[in-house]
Amino acid sequence: MTTLTRPIRFLCLPAKCNFKGLHTHHLFDETSQRDIYSLNALLASYNRNGQFSTTWALFSCIHRAKPDLNAYTFTRVLGACRALPRPERGRQVHGLMIKTGAESGTVAKTAVIDMYSKYGYLEDSVRAFEEMEFKDVVTWNALLSSFLRHGLAREALGAFEAMREERVEISEFTLCSLLKACASLRSSPQGKQVHGMVVVMGRDMLILGTALIDFYSAVGCISEAMKVFSGLNGRKDDAMFNSLVAGCVRNKKYKEALSIMSTMKPNVIALTSALAACSENSNLWIGKQIHCVAMRHGFTSDTQMCNVLLDMYAKCGKISNARSLFNGISNKNVVSWTSMIDAYGSHGNGLEALDLFKRMGEERSEVLPNSVTFLAVLSACGHSGLVEQGRECFNSAPEKYGLDLGPEHYGCFIDMLGRAGQIDEVWCVFQDMVEHGIRPTAAVWSALLNACSHNLDVTRGEVAAKHLLELEPNKPGNFVLVSNFYATIGRWDSVDQLRSIMEMKGLVKEVGSSWVTDSKCRESDFT
Repeated sequence: MTTLTRPIRFLCLPAKCNFKGLHTHHLFDETSQRDIYSLNALLASYNRNGQFSTTWALFSCIHRAKPDLNAYTFTRVLGACRALPRPERGRQVHGLMIKTGAESGTVAKTAVIDMYSKYGYLEDSVRAFEEMEFKDVVTWNALLSSFLRHGLAREALGAFEAMREERVEISEFTLCSLLKACASLRSSPQGKQVHGMVVVMGRDMLILGTALIDFYSAVGCISEAMKVFSGLNGRKDDAMFNSLVAGCVRNKKYKEALSIMSTMKPNVIALTSALAACSENSNLWIGKQIHCVAMRHGFTSDTQMCNVLLDMYAKCGKISNARSLFNGISNKNVVSWTSMIDAYGSHGNGLEALDLFKRMGEERSEVLPNSVTFLAVLSACGHSGLVEQGRECFNSAPEKYGLDLGPEHYGCFIDMLGRAGQIDEVWCVFQDMVEHGIRPTAAVWSALLNACSHNLDVTRGEVAAKHLLELEPNKPGNFVLVSNFYATIGRWDSVDQLRSIMEMKGLVKEVGSSWVTDSKCRESDFT
């Protein structure tokens, strides 16, 4: 039986299953075919259509009325749980699966792995994987995705080696995951080996072509990406075009990007991909030209396009341009509001970010903040030293908006308090997080370590440093952070020891850059 980090509380639901606004009990009562197979099909239908709350509500009614739930019932509702904000729901379902014996199957267990991974509980995800007797390619792929989702590319490659030792058949999804891992590690030799496997195994390049283009673009081998693209002959889809355009812009191959765009009909996805690359490189000039193309083709009425343009101008330091775009968006969604709040926050305009946050929901659009919005406004308060306002926002998330705070929110709030010198409250907030069953992430330990460094809290700082390096032992930034902590408190022997460990592991601190590119090209090239 799986050992979970929190006690299992099995589902205990009201008899009528009366969920606000859904009236799912009426649907359940009126369903003529109430055998488990028909109900499973109904759950699957809701899931496919993105009606996750309805899936959960219907499952609750089914659980209340029928004792013969099977593995397919649980896999359907686990798929919904992954998209719902409350992790205890997924834990409840897993507990019920253990109780009914439906957990033992490969399909059900794979759904559990994926559910825990998407909630951020990697340890539970890996534990569920290790407890499986039979693991098929889908199960292994779920594990690979779990590692990649948590930024553990090396562990993903290690899992693949274990997969090969078990002689599990490799799928196209496996190879795509490997290419993502190699791109994350900027490992050109390993990625080329994967490319060789694709060729030798005769896998479908239409499926893997985009992944290969993304990989070669990420490692700076844009010529290889273009060779892959050219080798596809007539078998090219929009995703490949869009990926190559973004890759060329990312690698500052602007003429090549323009040449590719001239052979295709401009679309929102291609332009937004290129704009994302401009944001990454702070390339204002090219971003402006893409803005011109978007205007000529009438794409600026698209909310997603305007959101990406807004982000590009903000990343390039043009906050007034970003606000002008925001004001011009007729159908603002939560991404629009959040992007503008984040733009103000990253430029130190905390009061403007707060003012915008308070306006959400007041306009006719009635857009309410989500968890990402709260993270943006907390970050804005932290950058501007607005501790009282930040505390008010932090407390209002569950009380006013019914949102569950995650480790990223706690980490941001802890960092804000630490910078303000309120070290005792830092540890009170941390204790509150633990009591709410939220497992500290590396980001939380980093925030705690920073707070201890600012306030010379040596004993608890060493605890935070220990946990951080245990959680992410191969991340150079963590070693630098811990080294800075020991330097602050004058422990130079520990600083030297950490540098030696970094050298032994071959870890190198990433070079930062704040340069805004202003390269020139002819505007007519974008028409």
